Amino acid sequence: MYDIAILGTGPAGISAAITSKIRNKSILFIGSRKLSDKINKAHQIQNYPGIPDITGVELAEKLLEHLECMNISINEERAVAVYAMGNYFGIQTDKDMYEAHAVILATGILHGKAISGEKEFLGRGVSYCATCDASLYKNKTVAVIGYQPEYEAEADFLAEIAEKVYYFPMYHADIRVSEKVIVRKEAVIEIVGDNKVTGLKTTGKSYETDGVFVLRDSIAPDRLVPGVTTDRNHILVNMQMETNIPGCFACGDITGKPYQYIKAAGQGNVAALSAVNYLDKINRHDKEKEM
Repeated sequence: MYDIAILGTGPAGISAAITSKIRNKSILFIGSRKLSDKINKAHQIQNYPGIPDITGVELAEKLLEHLECMNISINEERAVAVYAMGNYFGIQTDKDMYEAHAVILATGILHGKAISGEKEFLGRGVSYCATCDASLYKNKTVAVIGYQPEYEAEADFLAEIAEKVYYFPMYHADIRVSEKVIVRKEAVIEIVGDNKVTGLKTTGKSYETDGVFVLRDSIAPDRLVPGVTTDRNHILVNMQMETNIPGCFACGDITGKPYQYIKAAGQGNVAALSAVNYLDKINRHDKEKEM
């Protein structure tokens, strides 16, 4: 059981992790050591106080150095769901399940629209985690929609369990999957079914399938955290970075414009301080009950 789970390793998440560590809280920090594509692709950043005219790559290096000097490690698993369990949260990743008393969401903005039918059939044939749900499709047919080359391994894993696996790459690169996987370079336009998934449609044809795995780096916030209040792709927060769910906080691009590194870092600091204050109140309340 961690004090605070922080999802996302951009400036918002890193700022939240640093502040949480300074305040002596145990943290679960989930994300990538590559931080974010947005940072690494930035040619020049001029408005980050104290480090003018820095490139995105240089900023990423400094952020990683700061984490290392504070002994903050990054868990490079992919969070697929966060469940509010009353006085704690369950954080499901593509490999394990964790628990924390508070959660800070700093996963960035999901660009682009969901696939038609994706939200409607979530939990009824649509999944975001091959490791979690592969066993449900033993000797069945599944489709994997991969948005990055790293998800080719997930298709290979499913091919060891399912009878047939279709792989739909949503990127331009050489595809390296096992011979058991059927690659289809067609854009998926709709996931179809009745009470559960029965197939999907592409720009080329239709396919029958018992399940569809949608594997992308970011998951829409209302699907990542059931019950959280959103406005399109953004999570609604107040000035303390509190969401509508007690103990759940959000910061950075996921909370809306402006999409700026300095804004994200500031919000990460506020979110962490608010999470610490929330935990302190819970602890005081528990002690008062014992007296």
